[in-house]
This record gives sequence, structure tokens and C-alpha cells, in this order.
Amino acid sequence: MSISNNSFAAIVAIFSLLLLPSMQCHAQLSSTFYDRTCPNALNTIRTSVRQAVSRERRMAASLIRLHFHDCFVQGCDASILLDETPTIVSEKTALPNLGSVRGYGIIEDAKRELEKTCPGVVSCADILAVAARDASTLVGGPSWTVKLGRRDSTTASHTLAETDLPGPFDPLTRLISGFANKGLSTRDMVALSGAHSIGQAQCFLFRDRIYSNESDIDAGFASTRRRQCPQEDQNGNLAPLDLVTPNQLDNNYFKNLRQRKGLLQSDQVLLSGGSTDDIVLEYSNSPRAFASDFAAAMIRMGDISPLTGSNGIIRTVCGAIN
Repeated sequence: MSISNNSFAAIVAIFSLLLLPSMQCHAQLSSTFYDRTCPNALNTIRTSVRQAVSRERRMAASLIRLHFHDCFVQGCDASILLDETPTIVSEKTALPNLGSVRGYGIIEDAKRELEKTCPGVVSCADILAVAARDASTLVGGPSWTVKLGRRDSTTASHTLAETDLPGPFDPLTRLISGFANKGLSTRDMVALSGAHSIGQAQCFLFRDRIYSNESDIDAGFASTRRRQCPQEDQNGNLAPLDLVTPNQLDNNYFKNLRQRKGLLQSDQVLLSGGSTDDIVLEYSNSPRAFASDFAAAMIRMGDISPLTGSNGIIRTVCGAIN
């Protein structure tokens, strides 16, 4: 079968047009996006994050998680920051976020400072992305170049926040498929789980695991954790996800898994005879491999469905539509 030159050119043109929206989405994100319009943007955000983390080391984990919970619900568009209104059902009140997601005020602080020098320029979605990177570096984690140019949504999705965010009781298959649905690989999922090297979890999220007497949890570890998490009541008692280096973003999380000392079920399942075992073992042996892959996965996560160009808005206040 022969194809004329004109027909071939038309096919190429159509194919190019089909690719254009997705290509533009990423092409419009650039690390130099604010170089001319707000040259001190990154320094301003870094100052706010540094002050917050110096007051409370745990805030580093909260800011990384805030960016993660934003990107997994209708893309990295700062929808998680929108407050409840008569027309918006806030993602803040969705079960995975309610009473546990923190750091909203830090993002608002940075935004307030940016509005003084660059009004209407820097998006809340970009502040979230930069804050997550800065939080990582402040607790010994890797740095990476943040691509910028995201815009802010005018909507939120409480429903997607209930369904699309991974949970602490999820089996491995669900974790893998949930990340795959966002364009992230199994390796990305394991690397990003390493953020649980810092931060804390509430008692009710790991109670069943530490009282289960199952073979996938170290008995001494379970006994230690029970001291702060009784079988009844005190659901909100906090415990560090990593007892050894709780304020350091490092590969100790993966070493814990090798010792059956993952606090959450969704942590320990990464080393349970499944497809992720080899990745966990690699990261436990190589801090460099983990740091490199964590940074790369954070960049890819930041690429999830951003609003660019004429889509979305630049909010003046991150919690409200202009």
C-alpha cells in the first residue's frame, strides 16, 4: 500500500495536533518561569519554609505531604488549599486530609510576602512545589530543580480526595495501581514512600498493626509502639514513623522495613514478598540511590496535570477564589 506525500503530511499534522495539548502542558513549566516577573520568588518561599521548619521539624514532613495530597487530586493545582464556601466542597474535610494535613498557614505566609513584591504573579500551586523541595533539603533530604509555571484551580474535588489518595491500609496492588493512574511508576511509588522517614502518624492508623501479632511486625517494635497507643481511645496520639532518625529524610525508612519495623501497614507491605522487595533492598543499601530516585519522583509528581497558559488563575489568597 502506498501513501502519497500529501496524505503522509496530513497524517503527521493530525498526529502532532493530538500530541500538542500534553506537550504544551509540560513545555510551559520551566525552572526560570519567574526569573523576570518575580526574581526573588524562590528566596521568599525558602525563607517562610525555613522559619517554619526551624520552629517545628515535623513541618517539613507536613509540607511534603501537602504537595503530594494536592497533586494526587485533579493535579498540582493548589485545590487542596481552597476553603469551604457555598459553591466549593473543600478537600480539607475529606477523610485522608481531615485533622492530619497541615502547613496551610505556611503556604499562606509565603503567598502574603510574595503579594507584597510581585502581586498576582506567583501561583499557590508553585509555592506548594517549591516548599516541598525546600522542606526536603532542610531535613537532610535531596534537592531538585523545581519546574514552575503552574496556575491555580478555581475548583476543588472532595470526592477525588476521598478516592484517589493512597491509604495507610492499602495492599500493594492498590498502591501500585493508584500511582500508575497518576503516571507514576512502581519505583516512583516506593521512592516517594520514603518520605515516611520523617513525620508522625496518629494511633488509630497503626493500632491494628501493632496489636495484630502477625509475622510481618517485629514483636519488640510492636510492644514499644503500644505504650503510646492503647487498644482503645487516644486515637490522635502521635508516633514518629521512624524511631531512629525521626527528623532526618534518609534511607533509614527502608532499613526499618527490613527489620519488620514499618509503622503503617502500607509501609511494611513494600517488603512482603512482592514486586517491590528488590527496590526496598536497594534503597536500604544505597542512600544515594534513594535520594536520586526520590528527587526524580518528586519532579514527576509535580508534573501531574498542571494548569498552564490561560487555564486556571493566580489566586491572591491561596484559600479562596479571587
